[in-house]
Amino acid sequence: MSNRLHPSLLLLLVTILLSINHSEELQSSQSQNLLRIQRLLNFPAALSSWNKDTDFCSTDSNSSLSVVCYEGNITQLHIIGERRAPLQNFSINSFVTTLVRLPSLKVLTLVSLGIYGPLPGKIANLSSLEIVDVSSNFIYGSIPREISSLSNLQTLILDNNMFAGQFPDWFNSLPALTVLSLKNNLFNGSLPRSIGSLVDLRILSLSHNHLYGAVPDLSSLKNLQVLELDDNAFGPQFPRLGNKLATLVLRNNRFRSGIPAEVSSYYQLEKLDISSNTFVGPFQTALLSLPSITYLNISGNKLTGMLFENLSCNSELHVVDLSSNLLTGSLPKCLGSNSSDSDRIVLYARNCLEKPNENQQPQPFCHTEALAVGILPERKKHKQGSEVALSLGIVGGAIGGVALVLLIFFIIRKGNAKSKMKNPPTRLISENAASGYTSKLLSDARYISQTKKMGAVGLPTYRSFSMEEIEAATNYFDAASLIGEDSYGQMYRGQLKNGSLVAIRCVKMKKSYSTQNYMHHIELISKLRHCHLVSSLGHCFECSLDDSSVSRIFIVFEFIPNGTLRSWISDGHAGKSLSWTQRIGAAIGVAKGIQFLHTGIVPGVYSINLTIEDVSLDQNLVAKISSYDLPLLSNMRKVRHGSSSSGFKNSSSNKSVKHEDKSDIYDFGLILLELILGRTIKSRNDADAFKDLLQASIVADDAGRRSVVDQAVRKACLDQSLKTMMEICVRCLVKEAAERPSIEDVLWNLQFAAQVQDAWRGDSHSSEGSPGSPLQPPRLPFD
Repeated sequence: MSNRLHPSLLLLLVTILLSINHSEELQSSQSQNLLRIQRLLNFPAALSSWNKDTDFCSTDSNSSLSVVCYEGNITQLHIIGERRAPLQNFSINSFVTTLVRLPSLKVLTLVSLGIYGPLPGKIANLSSLEIVDVSSNFIYGSIPREISSLSNLQTLILDNNMFAGQFPDWFNSLPALTVLSLKNNLFNGSLPRSIGSLVDLRILSLSHNHLYGAVPDLSSLKNLQVLELDDNAFGPQFPRLGNKLATLVLRNNRFRSGIPAEVSSYYQLEKLDISSNTFVGPFQTALLSLPSITYLNISGNKLTGMLFENLSCNSELHVVDLSSNLLTGSLPKCLGSNSSDSDRIVLYARNCLEKPNENQQPQPFCHTEALAVGILPERKKHKQGSEVALSLGIVGGAIGGVALVLLIFFIIRKGNAKSKMKNPPTRLISENAASGYTSKLLSDARYISQTKKMGAVGLPTYRSFSMEEIEAATNYFDAASLIGEDSYGQMYRGQLKNGSLVAIRCVKMKKSYSTQNYMHHIELISKLRHCHLVSSLGHCFECSLDDSSVSRIFIVFEFIPNGTLRSWISDGHAGKSLSWTQRIGAAIGVAKGIQFLHTGIVPGVYSINLTIEDVSLDQNLVAKISSYDLPLLSNMRKVRHGSSSSGFKNSSSNKSVKHEDKSDIYDFGLILLELILGRTIKSRNDADAFKDLLQASIVADDAGRRSVVDQAVRKACLDQSLKTMMEICVRCLVKEAAERPSIEDVLWNLQFAAQVQDAWRGDSHSSEGSPGSPLQPPRLPFD
């Protein structure tokens, strides 16, 4: 009996053997899954050391690869690659299915691996996840809502992908979240108030998206240390925040309030960047001496205040940019060239500081600009009112006196002219309003904000032309210069003295219009300047002396040499056809032009009856809308810039005020239809039939979609890009105006289609256009 094992001891041995066997099987299974991940990622360099004999739980870690195990289970997986293009023939669904077979994962880092596709919701099956970083890939679509079930998730980093759609409203379901970084994506919409309930949040980075509206109250986030909201459209009020911030970046948004006084009490603040907004009110000089501040940028605002030489600065402050504000006084000695910190970068141009010969504005400029934005000097209020009233009275009296003198002069001159001339010739009205921007235009903040961006357009300042300039440019209206004529007048091709080619529209005017009407319309026309519009450069009035009525107005436009967009598809322009990438770029340009007409000026221009013939291409093949409803001719409806199109005009909807922008969306859908199909749309029946064809193609396979595309680009367009373009087109052409997308939604989807196509092509691919086409226009920026 002594040689027999005790039953309990035998049971223990069996349990140990089974446990060892199960552990070995588990490790073998995990090893197989890791090798499958290696194959699905197309054997990246970071995983070159993996093979079937690798003991993954004992491998050495490096900056590109780390596998961490606990009790034989993989708990951390870090892979950092160098791939800058999406993987070909990659299935993100298979990839995530393999990942979830590692159920003990707590930390998952997959960076720069070319992962492509929409993130499947099944990733939430990794219920133990605490840290997720999948930045710098090509993941698109919305963030799956299933992630909200990851109750242990502390860090979520999705930077540098193509995630899109409304900003999620369920992040408050992640109670442990401390880091949320979604930089460089395509998210849109406003931030939900629920974001303010993430009390443990330390980092919130949402830079470079399409987010807009007021920033919700974040003052309850007592642990928030980093807030980055730059390059969006947030505003107008400065956000309410906690006082533990170390980094606050609000650059390039639409804030236009004052800076709250409590910002000067952010004692842990190291970096503050509020540049390129329209912040007003006094600059708080205490920001220069915050105990932790090292970087301060307030440039490109309307901040006022007087600086003094004896102001103190933090000795660790290495970068200070005060440029382009309304600051007066003297630059503090601590920021001067003789300061103790020789490596400090200090910029202060375009203020009104007492620094001669250093690109400063004259003192009255800052005072006038401060008044223009409603910032008055710090004096007693009753004194402000009396002085402003006195100033207005003086200015008003002066204007009235000048107006009276001019009226008398005009009457005398008119009488002399009648007595001297039997058949009075025409003369030119020269008005001061056209020589620069009028006070009315300067008071229009939305217009001024756009004109500040005109440097990129490359257009000269809008001005008044003399009749002599118009005649010289057209060779005295020589018949060879005439390029078009309709019921409103003629269009001439001309050349200015500086060699610039222009198109000059001669508009016959009704006598019922007064000079005041004309000036109002000219002010509106001068606003229509944008890189995707054929913009006006100036005008010239021609009036008859016998009744002072305006008989003709000459409007001078930039000349666009490369023909219409339609001429570059179908049969092509001189045998050359636009590539798929160039077609998407042209569509983006047209959409941006429409967006500017709708929202970039006041009042907006709607129902422009746009056709593909109304879009021209410049020397770089940048699309410009060359025909739109000029406010001057709003009672005459359509005016064309030299076009003789007989194309199909939209009569798709009742152009009610409620949906006045949606008729332009329908017209844009027709343009997309021709870009995709390479066919001319001649009637409403054609449009409906081709729309149904696209609708059917969307749900078909890749080959089915390509079968309907213009043959010139059929082989070169990525299926996801093509499908996205088709979906946009169909949505734009729905019958109910209210169901059509906004121009912002259209733009975001077009940009997605372009990014997918560009990423797929990679930098090594040549143009996908016709083989003989040498055209390579610059890639359009997605701002």
